[in-house]
Amino acid sequence: MQDDKIKELIKQLLQEYVADPTSLQTPITQTGVFATVDEAIAAAKSAQEKYEEMDLATRRKVIKTIRCGMEPLVKEFAQKTFEETGMGRYEDKILKLQLTIDKTPGVEDLKTEAETGDNGMTLYELSAYGVIGAVTPSTNPVETLICNAIGMLAAGNAIFFSVHPGAKKVSKLAIEKLNELVYQACGIQNLVVTIEEPSIEAAQAMMKHPDISLLVVTGGPGVVHQAMTSGKKTIGAGAGNPPAIVDETANIEKAAADIVAGAAFDNNILCIAEKSVIAVKDIVSYLILQMEKNGAYYVDDPTIIQKMLQATLMENGSPSREFIGKNANCILKAAGVEVEYDVRVIIMDVPKDHPFVVKEMLMPILPIVTVENFDEALETALAVEQKLHHTATMHSQNIGRLNRAGKKLQTSIFVKNGPSFAGLGYGGEGTTTFTIATPTGECTTTAKDFARRRRCVLTDGFSIR
Repeated sequence: MQDDKIKELIKQLLQEYVADPTSLQTPITQTGVFATVDEAIAAAKSAQEKYEEMDLATRRKVIKTIRCGMEPLVKEFAQKTFEETGMGRYEDKILKLQLTIDKTPGVEDLKTEAETGDNGMTLYELSAYGVIGAVTPSTNPVETLICNAIGMLAAGNAIFFSVHPGAKKVSKLAIEKLNELVYQACGIQNLVVTIEEPSIEAAQAMMKHPDISLLVVTGGPGVVHQAMTSGKKTIGAGAGNPPAIVDETANIEKAAADIVAGAAFDNNILCIAEKSVIAVKDIVSYLILQMEKNGAYYVDDPTIIQKMLQATLMENGSPSREFIGKNANCILKAAGVEVEYDVRVIIMDVPKDHPFVVKEMLMPILPIVTVENFDEALETALAVEQKLHHTATMHSQNIGRLNRAGKKLQTSIFVKNGPSFAGLGYGGEGTTTFTIATPTGECTTTAKDFARRRRCVLTDGFSIR
């Protein structure tokens, strides 16, 4: 009898402890995933109002917790992304995720500017927008989520993620984990939110929502255009069609290795990846030979090229989703070509107006356009890039030509004598990002771009020069 009373008392105490809302051990009842856009944004707004009251040390702790917490899950998220989207290569997704965790800048990106003089001091500081509405792609879903979360939380914001339906499962898992990690670091739930079933209609509702202060869109030209016509401040990361110029002064062996590495990375689904090569005729044969040595497969049969074109392009001229991000061997097989080794990228010599040149295929297909000289190469590259101003690469030892190309192309990213992914900080200097804002001009976005610049003036003081 005495034992029964003791058991009942313990049970009551445990129930009270679990129900106590002030207990640090209170289980998380929400994971950042809601049924509707309104519910999610309302929760994010409430969370951000608490978050903006906290100090920078807390933000630093949040970012550190995200890095440490996501690190052990890199392989798992890479595998889940590959399984759900069917695009790219598992091993390359690991590299992208690790790069995002390691090189996305946090609070340190929010630098203060100051002016002082006889009339006092003026400060320029960066502060939060509030709740940011962020659209993420299916090509780099978890990378974009982590990258945006670090930058946006560092700037003091909450985030509603409108994820791509083609990667909704892995995106939801990533958002749940991010929300959990943020809660561990600062005790606030729902700073990172989304909805259970993403859709075009839900994205449109998010863009129009009065509590969304900034739109950050990483996606195709359609969704970027819609965001830019919403009437809200928008950071838009649109499409690209990056050319790679190779002139006769280049280190051809290195250029070939770099181009294959960049174009083949994650089966060419990165928007910055080399989509075509513009090479002067004096070195094109040697360039092709060296590319073959680095895993490229050269197709010189026009019939096979035509079969590849029929397989990978739909009647409306858009790339076939069946082959976007697929291995090169899969595309070759569809054209009737069986290759025993693992082909990294398919190359062929085609005219500058060929569909493989002018369309962003997002496949390991790399057309080569032969030109007479550098002047023609630059003119062709400008036409191929189509004034998207996204990314371009160039291989040359001629500084004047490199400078001229950089000025003429005016791309957000211009990589000289390296693979395209060096422009994201992988094998190149600088921070990383997976939101490259070309249409709106922010370039490689980081925390400073997700903060509002404000001017604070103090007259008659604090100038000690």
